[in-house]
Amino acid sequence: MEKDRQQYEYTFVRIGEGWLKVKSEAEEDYQQIIHQHAREGWRLVQVFAPSTDDNIAESDKYYELIFERDLRHE
Repeated sequence: MEKDRQQYEYTFVRIGEGWLKVKSEAEEDYQQIIHQHAREGWRLVQVFAPSTDDNIAESDKYYELIFERDLRHE
């Protein structure tokens, strides 16, 4: 008998484009974004941040919040 497999869906929230905007938005908004998604049944699983290497264009610098939730949520 196969166990009931947990199935998830994911959503990705990008904060900012360009390093100065990222710092400003991330400091002010990330907690609010996490709380809002939690109220909707999402769980924060990772914060992705690209390298801050000087060779990366300013427009490529951002944070991405990765959330998951059970597909069977109510």
